[in-house]
This record gives sequence, C-alpha cells and structure tokens, in this order.
Amino acid sequence: MNIKHPAKFTDSFIPVFADILKETNNVIDVFAGTGKIVKIKDFGYKGKVFINEIEPEWAEINSSMTDGFTKLDAENLPYKDEYFEAVCTSPTYGNRMADCHNAKDGSKRNTYTHTLGRKLDDENTGKMQWGDKYKEKHKKCWVEVERILKKDGLLILNISDHIRKGERIHVTDFHVSFLESIGFVVLEHKKINTPRNGFGANANVRVDYESIIIF
Repeated sequence: MNIKHPAKFTDSFIPVFADILKETNNVIDVFAGTGKIVKIKDFGYKGKVFINEIEPEWAEINSSMTDGFTKLDAENLPYKDEYFEAVCTSPTYGNRMADCHNAKDGSKRNTYTHTLGRKLDDENTGKMQWGDKYKEKHKKCWVEVERILKKDGLLILNISDHIRKGERIHVTDFHVSFLESIGFVVLEHKKINTPRNGFGANANVRVDYESIIIF
C-alpha cells in the first residue's frame, strides 16, 4: 500500500537540519510523520536518529533506517530524563489540514485524515484545529520534550502561521512563548520561503514562509 503524508519536511530543510545537528550524538523527532528526519544521514549526520509518530502506518515507512522508533503519543515517551542531545520536529499548525469532513462541493482535501484514509488517533494533533485543545496538547508535549532533552540540548522547531477567515493566526508566537516559559532560549529564527498548500479556502492568501527556530 502506498501510504502518503500531506506535510512532510520540505526537502531543502534536511541539509539545514544536518548542519545544525552535526555536533550532536543523537536526535529525535517527536512528531515524526513518515520519519523523514532520518534523511539527515544522507547529508553527513553521524549520530543516532530516533522517531516517534502516533500513527503506525506513517511511523513504519522509514523505521528501518532509524536507530529507534516508537508509535506513541508525544506526551508520554519511554525515554529517561535528559536522554537526547537534540530534538528536531514540526508540530501541526492548527490549520484546516485538521479537517476531517468530506467537502460538499467534491473539491480535493489535502488533510491528515484524508491522506491517511481513516480517522486519526484521538491524541493526534493532526485532528486539532487552532484553539484551546490544540494549545493545551502541545504544552504537554513540550513539557515532555523538555524532560527528555539534555539541559544544554538543541531544539529545532519547524512551524508556520496560517490564515483563517482572512486573519493571520500567530501559531509561531504561541509555541515560542510557551517554550520560553519553560526555560528554552531562542538562538536563531530563520524565515524560509517555501511553496505552500495549493488547496482550500485560503489557497491564495498563504503565509509565504515557514520558520526554523533553534532553541
């Protein structure tokens, strides 16, 4: 079966991640999707790469190339405190890719649910629209990331704002503010222009860049 994912890392990001992570000995993507983070090994990364993805079909796509993979809620990971030197991940953006209904007009839906072809796990943030549930879930996941990451470890966050009903939703600010509140310090914020999803009600008014933020 050809299992796809609607929001994998942009190809051009992989060598960027490999360069940032080159001095670390291990890294985990806690919202791994298909585990594309393992591709950093193609760009010279010598450390161990772990992935965690709650949906088994996606977790298993690149699992054989990883040094360890889990299929769990990112809020509860089986690693001891301060196990990882780095976390490199991209949470969902709380946008319309969380839609799970079929379009009445028959138009294409490029969402997590429609791409996987079944209902998502209840704890999968891919089914959470922007709002309190999305925020509270990610807060719990970031606390878990803080637990498993060494005190001097790196967190690389790939995130983006989105447009809803003509207004910009400041998703990036939410994540950065919460991470800072639990002790993370921003070292660098890269804004990279990327091609965006061409489907949906806001196809013509996308935020034209994604952020890579190093903590």
